[in-house]
Amino acid sequence: MRICLFPGTFDPITMGHVDIIDRAMPLFDKLVVGIGRNAQKKPLFSEEDRLRWILECFKDNPKVSAVTYEGLTVNCCKTHGAQFILRGIRYVSDFEYEKAIADMNRSIEPDIETVFLTCSPRYTSVASTLVRDVYRNGGNVRQFLPYAVINDLYKS
Repeated sequence: MRICLFPGTFDPITMGHVDIIDRAMPLFDKLVVGIGRNAQKKPLFSEEDRLRWILECFKDNPKVSAVTYEGLTVNCCKTHGAQFILRGIRYVSDFEYEKAIADMNRSIEPDIETVFLTCSPRYTSVASTLVRDVYRNGGNVRQFLPYAVINDLYKS
């Protein structure tokens, strides 16, 4: 069974993330979305909300699950039997950064392979950081987010 971990903070999950997951589905038997706890990042949204949003987005897809984890991504892979790490690439600068991480992960755990997918052109500018900034400043971020997130953020 080909199991893949898609790690990130998903603060919040965006349409770019959903696109990467949807496009990765034919490649893997199971995809685990891993919400990593990063001591250097202060998330805007709670871990519980982020986990709930991901589960809601993929509630009709039994191949997708979501977990939270702390520590090394390769250790999370081992915990969940993942042989692959999925990473989305928007720009060339993303690749340089992600390759360095992939090289480190491979040095630590040679049996875990990192797979890069470039994002669809319409989502190139969609980054959680930018979405959070627009949202914090009262802007409309509906076009960048899946319904599960929109439903919570724009309750009336």
